[in-house]
Amino acid sequence: MSAIVIKLGSSVVASDDGTVRLGVLEQICDEVAALHAAGQEPIFVTSGAIARGLGVMGVGERPRAIDELQAASAIGQGKLYRVYDELLQARGVRSAQVLLTFFDMSARTHYLNVRHTLAKLLEWRVVPVINENDTTTTDEISFGDNDFLAAQVAILTGAQRLLLLTNTDGLFTADPRLDPAARLVEQVQRIEELEAVAIGEETSALGSGGMRSKVVAAEMATAAGIATVIANGQRPGTITTAAAGGRVGTSFPARAERVSSFKLWLKYAKPVRGRVQVDAGAARALREGGRSLLAVGVLEVGGSFEAGDAIEVVSGGEPIGKGISNYSADELRRVRGLKSAEVREILPLASDEAVHRDYFVLA
Repeated sequence: MSAIVIKLGSSVVASDDGTVRLGVLEQICDEVAALHAAGQEPIFVTSGAIARGLGVMGVGERPRAIDELQAASAIGQGKLYRVYDELLQARGVRSAQVLLTFFDMSARTHYLNVRHTLAKLLEWRVVPVINENDTTTTDEISFGDNDFLAAQVAILTGAQRLLLLTNTDGLFTADPRLDPAARLVEQVQRIEELEAVAIGEETSALGSGGMRSKVVAAEMATAAGIATVIANGQRPGTITTAAAGGRVGTSFPARAERVSSFKLWLKYAKPVRGRVQVDAGAARALREGGRSLLAVGVLEVGGSFEAGDAIEVVSGGEPIGKGISNYSADELRRVRGLKSAEVREILPLASDEAVHRDYFVLA
């Protein structure tokens, strides 16, 4: 694939009063149509459905109640997609609406189904327009913002590039609205470089994201070998320049050592259902030796989970990582602290590993 995932924040799509920024979207669709004509595979991940719905209803500030957010999304979702569809169709490009929930990403079979659907749409030369299905999601299983969703879409499609478009020119050393000495960070080689940078979580009146969530999305994508750019979506030419690898906004080069898409899915998308406390030896084996977690190293088991659920592994209160358990919580409580031969006497059909190393990712 030569996919380019283009995430549009609410501030790019809609004004503070919820009206669509038609001129901005026309320019964006011009650039996307040109990429499409050149044989590339653009994918939209768009925010703005809730903002559009609130604008229709005359609500000036994003509410907190989940039912109000869901109702606003129901009002705005179709209206927002119609804008994309008409703009792209006028430029000779077919589009398809794809609505996803956190469950679609957290359940592995659903995740793979999403991948197959998007692959087929791209094969048919159709531009997917993706949004979270806010109408049915809940605050417990929401993406929270579409930066995370965009990173996941980039990973599962094996995209070449992820563009996170917002209403600022990129990541700054401080809030440029408050500090006139703030300067643009043009490139971030390692996320650790940002420890000295004040990364804000402020959003627009109708948005839900922030710069911090974009940095996390960039960390996810670059770990999968996907170059990422945070840039101003309201500036003409941003998409064209970024897609060509030109200098615009803040760029995050792809990491040389890639993490598998499965482990990225496990780390960022699979919800944790329980927690296990392990001894120092097990912690060392997991951190330094790349070993599996055995029952003998488990001290305590917390929560209620089944085999196949994700659990957090901790030692002395410090998180070590996250993995998929081969045991239910009740089974693991029965065999914790026991050697493999003893485990097999109690659970003859059980795996020797509580968590296999191939299904474990460090925190």
